[in-house]
Amino acid sequence: MITFNVPPYADKAYDYIRECVKNQKICGDGPYTKKCNEWIERTTGTAKCLLTTSCTHATELAALLLPQIGPGDEVIMPSFTFVSTADAFVLRGAVPVFVDIRPDTMNIDEKLIEPAITERTKAIVPVHYAGVACEMDTIMEIAGRRRLAVIEDAAQGIMSTYRGKALGTFGNFGCFSFHETKNYSMGEGGALLIRDQKDVEEAEIIREKGTNRSKYYRGQIDKYTWINYGSSYLPSDMNAAYLYAQLEIAEQINEARITCWNRYYRNLGPLADAGKIELPAVPEGCVHNGHMFYIKTADIGERTAFIDYLKEKGIHAVFHYIPLHTAPAGLKFGRFHGEDRYTTRESERLVRLPMYYGLNLEQVDYICDTVKRFYA
Repeated sequence: MITFNVPPYADKAYDYIRECVKNQKICGDGPYTKKCNEWIERTTGTAKCLLTTSCTHATELAALLLPQIGPGDEVIMPSFTFVSTADAFVLRGAVPVFVDIRPDTMNIDEKLIEPAITERTKAIVPVHYAGVACEMDTIMEIAGRRRLAVIEDAAQGIMSTYRGKALGTFGNFGCFSFHETKNYSMGEGGALLIRDQKDVEEAEIIREKGTNRSKYYRGQIDKYTWINYGSSYLPSDMNAAYLYAQLEIAEQINEARITCWNRYYRNLGPLADAGKIELPAVPEGCVHNGHMFYIKTADIGERTAFIDYLKEKGIHAVFHYIPLHTAPAGLKFGRFHGEDRYTTRESERLVRLPMYYGLNLEQVDYICDTVKRFYA
């Protein structure tokens, strides 16, 4: 069976984790956490990176850093996303306002954001699906003119850029995921990217259970105390050690994924040209990271038959998000603004093919040949 995902691993991870244990430094904000933070800051150009226990927690932390968001306020986002995108703001009492997506990239339709803005709107949350950037120039222009915060859900976007700038660095805050399904993994984990230096101290306080403990460890104060509300968003340094081994070979991992992505695209191009399937779109100015390769079938019935066929041939392919506005919690906590022209329809057509570091080109060729046989 060619599985859908295999968590990434770098050989030095074992040595780094063993070092953590030997030095009896396994809690949060240890040496490897700092190395990961510094690597992300250096690679993306963000003012500050704080490793977290998940991308969910990074998004929750971002929401807590925006005191203007409270009960009854509204946050605009796509419905085609993971539940954490909405949960972070629902926990603050805010209302997710879902708008339709673009059928080419599956990203939020930037043209539909402004019509959804009301006097209660406080923020926009673009989601960079499959590591392909949203139209950030337009989104940031709207946000600036309407005085709205921007929190980038870049869970799938590390190593991707928009017009030469790293995803996660446009908005007030950006959120990465290091879940086992992502390009780089620490099992469960994430990171908060902070654009403006003025927000760093408050972020450290909330992340450290509401205390100024980070300043204490840096020797800036002689004791730490409870300053504000907060929670524990620090991952174990052993998780960070596992991640750092991958970050050291990040370019190698990225190139391997892009090579597989390009192989899929070339091999399946004739099927797309014949109108049998649709392939991912990468707009001009966007550089993606090979996070996933998906195709679109004619409809949900064909998709079900297609997934079953691949399974019979030893290939594990999967669909993706059920639109949030159709879920029980989405109906309870949020609302959809405008017409659902593409969100439901396109989500029912999408199939993700196996993609992971270690997938080889022979396997990609076999998968593509199998896809072609299904459509023959």
